[in-house]
Amino acid sequence: MKVYQRFELPPDMARLHARAVRLEWWTIVFFLVAIGMLAATLGQSQAMKAAWIEDMLGLVPPAAFLVAARFRNRQPNSRFPYGYHRSVSIAFLTGSVALLGLGGYVVYDSLVRLALRERPPIGMIELFGQRFWLGWLMIAVLLATMVPAILLGRVKQRIARDLHDKVLFADAEMNRADWLTAGAAVLGILGIAAGLWWADAVAALIIGGDIVRDGVRTTRSAVSDLMDETPYLVDGAGPHPLPGRLHAAILDQDWVADAWLRLREEGHVFVGELLFVPTPDAGPLPERVEALTRFAKDFDWRIHDLAVSPVTRIDT
Repeated sequence: MKVYQRFELPPDMARLHARAVRLEWWTIVFFLVAIGMLAATLGQSQAMKAAWIEDMLGLVPPAAFLVAARFRNRQPNSRFPYGYHRSVSIAFLTGSVALLGLGGYVVYDSLVRLALRERPPIGMIELFGQRFWLGWLMIAVLLATMVPAILLGRVKQRIARDLHDKVLFADAEMNRADWLTAGAAVLGILGIAAGLWWADAVAALIIGGDIVRDGVRTTRSAVSDLMDETPYLVDGAGPHPLPGRLHAAILDQDWVADAWLRLREEGHVFVGELLFVPTPDAGPLPERVEALTRFAKDFDWRIHDLAVSPVTRIDT
Protein backbone atom coordinates (compact mmCIF):
# COMPACT_ATOMS: atom_id res chain seq x y z
CA MET A 1 0.00 0.00 0.00
CA LYS A 2 1.31 3.44 -0.92
CA VAL A 3 2.02 5.55 2.17
CA TYR A 4 2.28 9.08 0.77
CA GLN A 5 -0.43 9.98 -1.71
CA ARG A 6 -0.36 13.23 -3.60
CA PHE A 7 -3.90 14.55 -3.60
CA GLU A 8 -5.41 15.26 -6.98
CA LEU A 9 -8.90 16.53 -7.64
CA PRO A 10 -11.09 14.42 -9.94
CA PRO A 11 -11.13 15.82 -13.52
CA ASP A 12 -14.48 17.59 -13.11
CA MET A 13 -13.43 19.12 -9.79
CA ALA A 14 -10.03 20.10 -11.22
CA ARG A 15 -11.81 22.03 -13.98
CA LEU A 16 -13.99 23.75 -11.38
CA HIS A 17 -10.92 24.65 -9.32
CA ALA A 18 -9.16 26.07 -12.38
CA ARG A 19 -12.27 28.16 -13.05
CA ALA A 20 -12.22 29.37 -9.43
CA VAL A 21 -8.57 30.44 -9.82
CA ARG A 22 -9.47 32.47 -12.91
CA LEU A 23 -12.42 34.05 -11.09
CA GLU A 24 -10.17 35.06 -8.20
CA TRP A 25 -7.74 36.77 -10.56
CA TRP A 26 -10.65 38.64 -12.15
CA THR A 27 -11.86 39.53 -8.63
CA ILE A 28 -8.50 41.09 -7.80
CA VAL A 29 -8.58 43.11 -11.03
CA PHE A 30 -12.14 44.24 -10.26
CA PHE A 31 -11.30 45.35 -6.73
CA LEU A 32 -8.18 47.23 -7.86
CA VAL A 33 -10.27 49.14 -10.39
CA ALA A 34 -13.05 49.74 -7.84
CA ILE A 35 -10.56 50.98 -5.23
CA GLY A 36 -9.16 53.48 -7.72
CA MET A 37 -12.62 54.71 -8.75
CA LEU A 38 -13.77 55.11 -5.14
CA ALA A 39 -10.54 56.86 -4.15
CA ALA A 40 -11.04 59.38 -6.95
CA THR A 41 -14.54 60.25 -5.69
CA LEU A 42 -14.11 59.69 -1.95
CA GLY A 43 -14.74 63.20 -0.70
CA GLN A 44 -15.69 63.50 2.99
CA SER A 45 -18.45 60.87 2.96
CA GLN A 46 -18.14 58.33 5.78
CA ALA A 47 -20.22 55.79 3.83
CA MET A 48 -17.91 56.17 0.80
CA LYS A 49 -14.93 55.71 3.08
CA ALA A 50 -16.45 52.51 4.50
CA ALA A 51 -17.13 51.21 0.98
CA TRP A 52 -13.55 52.06 -0.02
CA ILE A 53 -12.15 50.23 3.02
CA GLU A 54 -14.32 47.19 2.29
CA ASP A 55 -13.08 47.07 -1.30
CA MET A 56 -9.49 47.10 -0.06
CA LEU A 57 -10.44 44.35 2.37
CA GLY A 58 -12.01 42.46 -0.53
CA LEU A 59 -8.51 41.77 -1.89
CA VAL A 60 -7.64 39.56 1.09
CA PRO A 61 -9.86 36.48 0.45
CA PRO A 62 -8.96 36.04 -3.26
CA ALA A 63 -5.28 36.57 -2.48
CA ALA A 64 -5.50 33.99 0.33
CA PHE A 65 -7.25 31.54 -2.00
CA LEU A 66 -4.57 31.91 -4.68
CA VAL A 67 -1.73 31.44 -2.17
CA ALA A 68 -3.43 28.35 -0.69
CA ALA A 69 -3.98 26.96 -4.21
CA ARG A 70 -0.21 26.92 -4.72
CA PHE A 71 0.51 25.11 -1.44
CA ARG A 72 -2.41 22.73 -0.81
CA ASN A 73 -1.31 20.04 -3.29
CA ARG A 74 2.36 19.81 -2.36
CA GLN A 75 3.78 16.37 -1.70
CA PRO A 76 3.93 15.29 1.99
CA ASN A 77 7.45 15.13 3.37
CA SER A 78 9.31 14.35 6.59
CA ARG A 79 8.61 17.84 7.98
CA PHE A 80 4.92 17.90 7.00
CA PRO A 81 3.94 14.21 6.82
CA TYR A 82 0.23 15.06 6.56
CA GLY A 83 0.75 17.31 3.55
CA TYR A 84 -0.23 20.95 3.06
CA HIS A 85 -4.02 20.71 2.93
CA ARG A 86 -4.41 22.91 6.00
CA SER A 87 -3.02 25.83 4.01
CA VAL A 88 -6.63 26.25 2.84
CA SER A 89 -7.83 26.46 6.46
CA ILE A 90 -5.07 28.95 7.30
CA ALA A 91 -6.07 31.09 4.32
CA PHE A 92 -9.69 30.93 5.53
CA LEU A 93 -8.64 32.13 8.99
CA THR A 94 -6.50 34.93 7.53
CA GLY A 95 -9.35 36.32 5.45
CA SER A 96 -11.80 35.98 8.36
CA VAL A 97 -9.63 37.85 10.85
CA ALA A 98 -9.02 40.65 8.34
CA LEU A 99 -12.76 40.87 7.77
CA LEU A 100 -13.46 41.09 11.50
CA GLY A 101 -10.71 43.62 12.26
CA LEU A 102 -11.54 46.14 9.55
CA GLY A 103 -15.27 45.76 10.18
CA GLY A 104 -14.63 46.70 13.80
CA TYR A 105 -12.68 49.76 12.68
CA VAL A 106 -15.54 50.96 10.44
CA VAL A 107 -18.06 50.54 13.29
CA TYR A 108 -15.81 52.43 15.75
CA ASP A 109 -15.13 55.26 13.31
CA SER A 110 -18.82 55.64 12.48
CA LEU A 111 -19.86 55.73 16.14
CA VAL A 112 -17.27 58.42 16.87
CA ARG A 113 -18.53 60.59 14.01
CA LEU A 114 -22.12 60.14 15.15
CA ALA A 115 -21.15 61.09 18.71
CA LEU A 116 -19.32 64.21 17.46
CA ARG A 117 -22.27 65.05 15.16
CA GLU A 118 -19.95 65.55 12.20
CA ARG A 119 -21.59 66.83 9.03
CA PRO A 120 -19.70 65.56 5.97
CA PRO A 121 -19.45 68.23 3.24
CA ILE A 122 -19.93 67.05 -0.34
CA GLY A 123 -19.02 69.88 -2.66
CA MET A 124 -19.18 70.61 -6.37
CA ILE A 125 -16.89 69.23 -9.04
CA GLU A 126 -16.10 70.39 -12.55
CA LEU A 127 -15.92 67.70 -15.23
CA PHE A 128 -15.72 68.32 -19.00
CA GLY A 129 -16.52 71.96 -18.41
CA GLN A 130 -19.65 71.22 -16.38
CA ARG A 131 -20.08 71.78 -12.64
CA PHE A 132 -22.27 69.40 -10.68
CA TRP A 133 -22.64 67.91 -7.19
CA LEU A 134 -19.93 65.36 -6.38
CA GLY A 135 -22.53 63.11 -4.74
CA TRP A 136 -23.98 62.18 -8.16
CA LEU A 137 -20.57 60.98 -9.31
CA MET A 138 -20.16 59.01 -6.06
CA ILE A 139 -23.50 57.30 -6.63
CA ALA A 140 -22.60 56.47 -10.25
CA VAL A 141 -19.31 54.87 -9.17
CA LEU A 142 -21.01 52.86 -6.41
CA LEU A 143 -23.70 51.56 -8.76
CA ALA A 144 -21.04 50.63 -11.33
CA THR A 145 -19.24 48.46 -8.76
CA MET A 146 -22.39 46.64 -7.64
CA VAL A 147 -23.08 44.56 -10.77
CA PRO A 148 -19.66 42.79 -11.01
CA ALA A 149 -19.77 42.05 -7.27
CA ILE A 150 -23.22 40.44 -7.58
CA LEU A 151 -22.20 38.28 -10.56
CA LEU A 152 -18.87 37.20 -9.09
CA GLY A 153 -20.43 36.31 -5.74
CA ARG A 154 -23.17 34.15 -7.21
CA VAL A 155 -20.82 32.17 -9.47
CA LYS A 156 -18.28 31.61 -6.69
CA GLN A 157 -20.95 30.41 -4.24
CA ARG A 158 -21.95 27.59 -6.60
CA ILE A 159 -18.35 26.54 -7.21
CA ALA A 160 -17.49 26.72 -3.48
CA ARG A 161 -20.31 24.31 -2.60
CA ASP A 162 -19.14 21.78 -5.20
CA LEU A 163 -15.48 22.05 -4.19
CA HIS A 164 -16.22 22.25 -0.46
CA ASP A 165 -13.97 25.33 -0.40
CA LYS A 166 -14.68 27.61 2.54
CA VAL A 167 -12.13 30.22 1.43
CA LEU A 168 -13.95 30.61 -1.86
CA PHE A 169 -17.31 30.73 -0.09
CA ALA A 170 -16.01 33.41 2.31
CA ASP A 171 -14.87 35.39 -0.72
CA ALA A 172 -18.34 35.02 -2.27
CA GLU A 173 -19.80 36.36 0.99
CA MET A 174 -17.34 39.24 0.76
CA ASN A 175 -18.66 40.03 -2.71
CA ARG A 176 -22.21 39.99 -1.32
CA ALA A 177 -21.14 42.36 1.46
CA ASP A 178 -19.51 44.58 -1.15
CA TRP A 179 -22.65 45.22 -3.20
CA LEU A 180 -24.72 45.62 -0.02
CA THR A 181 -22.13 48.15 1.13
CA ALA A 182 -22.44 50.04 -2.14
CA GLY A 183 -26.24 50.13 -1.77
CA ALA A 184 -26.00 51.41 1.81
CA ALA A 185 -23.49 54.06 0.75
CA VAL A 186 -25.85 55.26 -2.00
CA LEU A 187 -28.62 55.68 0.59
CA GLY A 188 -26.23 57.56 2.88
CA ILE A 189 -25.24 60.00 0.13
CA LEU A 190 -28.89 60.55 -0.81
CA GLY A 191 -29.55 61.21 2.87
CA ILE A 192 -26.95 63.98 2.84
CA ALA A 193 -28.64 65.46 -0.23
CA ALA A 194 -31.93 65.44 1.71
CA GLY A 195 -30.31 67.33 4.60
CA LEU A 196 -30.04 64.37 6.99
CA TRP A 197 -26.58 64.92 8.45
CA TRP A 198 -26.62 61.57 10.27
CA ALA A 199 -27.58 59.44 7.24
CA ASP A 200 -23.99 59.07 6.01
CA ALA A 201 -22.61 57.88 9.37
CA VAL A 202 -25.58 55.55 9.94
CA ALA A 203 -25.05 54.00 6.48
CA ALA A 204 -21.38 53.46 7.33
CA LEU A 205 -22.39 51.95 10.68
CA ILE A 206 -24.72 49.49 8.93
CA ILE A 207 -21.92 48.58 6.52
CA GLY A 208 -19.49 48.05 9.40
CA GLY A 209 -22.03 45.95 11.30
CA ASP A 210 -22.51 43.69 8.28
CA ILE A 211 -18.74 43.27 7.91
CA VAL A 212 -18.38 42.43 11.61
CA ARG A 213 -21.22 39.88 11.39
CA ASP A 214 -19.53 38.13 8.49
CA GLY A 215 -16.16 38.33 10.25
CA VAL A 216 -17.45 36.78 13.47
CA ARG A 217 -19.19 33.94 11.64
CA THR A 218 -16.27 33.10 9.34
CA THR A 219 -13.65 33.44 12.10
CA ARG A 220 -15.65 31.07 14.31
CA SER A 221 -15.88 28.59 11.45
CA ALA A 222 -12.16 28.88 10.61
CA VAL A 223 -11.09 28.33 14.23
CA SER A 224 -13.49 25.38 14.53
CA ASP A 225 -11.90 23.78 11.45
CA LEU A 226 -8.44 24.13 12.98
CA MET A 227 -9.82 22.58 16.18
CA ASP A 228 -10.87 19.51 14.14
CA GLU A 229 -14.59 20.10 14.38
CA THR A 230 -16.95 17.66 12.72
CA PRO A 231 -17.09 18.57 9.00
CA TYR A 232 -19.73 21.20 8.21
CA LEU A 233 -21.18 22.48 4.96
CA VAL A 234 -19.37 25.47 3.48
CA ASP A 235 -22.21 27.82 4.43
CA GLY A 236 -22.29 26.53 8.02
CA ALA A 237 -25.93 25.48 7.63
CA GLY A 238 -25.30 22.12 9.29
CA PRO A 239 -23.04 19.05 9.51
CA HIS A 240 -21.78 17.66 6.22
CA PRO A 241 -23.72 14.51 5.24
CA LEU A 242 -20.67 12.63 3.91
CA PRO A 243 -19.46 11.10 7.24
CA GLY A 244 -22.91 9.66 7.95
CA ARG A 245 -23.30 8.27 4.42
CA LEU A 246 -19.83 6.69 4.49
CA HIS A 247 -20.43 5.11 7.90
CA ALA A 248 -23.71 3.59 6.70
CA ALA A 249 -22.04 2.25 3.54
CA ILE A 250 -19.27 0.61 5.59
CA LEU A 251 -21.81 -1.09 7.85
CA ASP A 252 -23.50 -2.48 4.73
CA GLN A 253 -20.41 -4.58 3.98
CA ASP A 254 -21.36 -8.19 4.78
CA TRP A 255 -18.03 -8.84 6.54
CA VAL A 256 -18.27 -5.78 8.86
CA ALA A 257 -20.09 -6.43 12.15
CA ASP A 258 -19.65 -2.92 13.58
CA ALA A 259 -17.77 0.27 12.73
CA TRP A 260 -16.81 3.63 14.20
CA LEU A 261 -15.78 6.57 12.04
CA ARG A 262 -14.24 9.93 12.94
CA LEU A 263 -13.48 12.58 10.31
CA ARG A 264 -12.15 16.13 10.29
CA GLU A 265 -11.62 18.72 7.58
CA GLU A 266 -8.27 19.66 6.10
CA GLY A 267 -9.08 22.20 3.44
CA HIS A 268 -11.06 20.54 0.66
CA VAL A 269 -10.60 17.02 1.99
CA PHE A 270 -11.62 14.89 4.97
CA VAL A 271 -9.21 12.78 6.97
CA GLY A 272 -9.68 10.63 10.05
CA GLU A 273 -9.85 7.17 11.57
CA LEU A 274 -12.02 4.10 11.04
CA LEU A 275 -12.34 1.22 13.49
CA PHE A 276 -14.23 -1.87 12.38
CA VAL A 277 -15.16 -5.22 13.90
CA PRO A 278 -14.81 -7.98 11.29
CA THR A 279 -17.19 -10.92 11.20
CA PRO A 280 -15.74 -14.37 12.08
CA ASP A 281 -15.64 -15.32 8.37
CA ALA A 282 -14.14 -12.02 7.20
CA GLY A 283 -10.94 -13.67 5.98
CA PRO A 284 -7.36 -12.34 6.15
CA LEU A 285 -7.38 -8.99 7.95
CA PRO A 286 -4.58 -7.22 6.01
CA GLU A 287 -6.49 -7.72 2.76
CA ARG A 288 -9.73 -6.57 4.39
CA VAL A 289 -8.07 -3.43 5.79
CA GLU A 290 -6.72 -2.53 2.35
CA ALA A 291 -10.08 -3.28 0.72
CA LEU A 292 -11.91 -1.08 3.23
CA THR A 293 -9.40 1.73 2.73
CA ARG A 294 -9.88 1.61 -1.05
CA PHE A 295 -13.65 1.45 -0.62
CA ALA A 296 -13.70 4.59 1.56
CA LYS A 297 -11.46 6.57 -0.80
CA ASP A 298 -13.48 5.53 -3.84
CA PHE A 299 -16.73 6.40 -2.04
CA ASP A 300 -16.13 10.15 -2.39
CA TRP A 301 -13.20 12.23 -3.66
CA ARG A 302 -13.12 14.18 -0.39
CA ILE A 303 -12.00 11.12 1.62
CA HIS A 304 -8.24 11.50 1.43
CA ASP A 305 -6.38 10.01 4.40
CA LEU A 306 -8.16 7.35 6.47
CA ALA A 307 -6.43 5.20 9.11
CA VAL A 308 -8.29 1.86 9.17
CA SER A 309 -7.87 -0.54 12.11
CA PRO A 310 -9.60 -3.84 12.95
CA VAL A 311 -10.69 -4.28 16.59
CA THR A 312 -12.50 -6.99 18.56
CA ARG A 313 -15.25 -4.65 19.76
CA ILE A 314 -16.26 -1.00 19.85
CA ASP A 315 -17.42 0.74 23.04
CA THR A 316 -18.85 4.24 22.67
